[in-house]
Amino acid sequence: MSKKMQNWTVPLIAVFLGMIAGAVLMLIFGYNPIFAYNDLLYTSLFSSVKNIGEVLAQTGPLILIALGFAVSSKAGFFNVGLPGQALAGWFVAAWFALLHPDFPKPVSILATVLIALIAGGLIGAIPGILRAYLGTSEVIVTIMMNYIVLYLTQGLIGNFSKSIMRTTEATQKVSQSSSYQTDFLRNLTEGSHFNLGFFMALIAVVIIWFLMKKTKTGYEITAVGLNPNAAQYAGMSAKRMIALSMVISGALSGLGGAVYGLGYFENFFEQYSSLQIGWDGMAVALLASNNPIAIPFAALLYGILAIGKTGMQDVPQEVIDVVSALIIFFVGSNYIIRRYIKLRKQTASKGGKS
Repeated sequence: MSKKMQNWTVPLIAVFLGMIAGAVLMLIFGYNPIFAYNDLLYTSLFSSVKNIGEVLAQTGPLILIALGFAVSSKAGFFNVGLPGQALAGWFVAAWFALLHPDFPKPVSILATVLIALIAGGLIGAIPGILRAYLGTSEVIVTIMMNYIVLYLTQGLIGNFSKSIMRTTEATQKVSQSSSYQTDFLRNLTEGSHFNLGFFMALIAVVIIWFLMKKTKTGYEITAVGLNPNAAQYAGMSAKRMIALSMVISGALSGLGGAVYGLGYFENFFEQYSSLQIGWDGMAVALLASNNPIAIPFAALLYGILAIGKTGMQDVPQEVIDVVSALIIFFVGSNYIIRRYIKLRKQTASKGGKS
């Protein structure tokens, strides 16, 4: 099996194994997995246009955050700061939108997109620079940055003007000119949260694919990730590429956070733990093997699981959560399947030689 074929078949096998494991669990607890999975697919894809819109609304921010993780991974950087970068983008975008409610919609959307990109990029730049120039562990620094951003937003939201606060922990909704939702998309999907963020994500997929596959910068990022010493000897600046990849990664995550906040909730509210959408975006990137073209399909799977599980009426919520976690576990551990295929190849080649 070619490597290209593996990149598509292995995730599918992982999803199938996860569903089998979930089915076994449901059988153990006395529930019919066929009916349950039928409810899951029917609810997410066939029950209503609104639910399809909700699936796509979930997909947009996941694509952006997963693209961010993919870029940093190509540079050999394991960015676990995605939740903090996404939270920073959401916070500053919502803050700007609330302070300028009368801007025309195109201006407001463009401004919040740029601000979210800058905020996420700055938060991503800090661990990137520290890793590139001081050799610090990116895992430790990015984890700590998640907490720094979390506690900063908790402190700053308390200093917001009372005129833009609905409660002490949540702001008012942003104006319609600042929201990523539109009347056209809302009416098209029967009142769902489907918004412009989905189209931003698709544009980002094309841009990142072109950057990584067709430009010198993308080639250098990949080369540094494969072997920084060899890249350095070839005249590339490994330090600059590591820092740049983290700026791009953080910027995409920041935009994902803005899409999540202004496209789905249309406000900002205090968070008490790391933003879950950040971790989900990382899992989406791992499922897609950091391939920009495969990321939208992996994000779509997550959206189907998120919306579809609400339709599994006869199965307790605890069992549904465990089944979803099993599917995600197998999806995230597709390395095991790849390892099995590699061992089978080695065994077959040895057998052929003997």
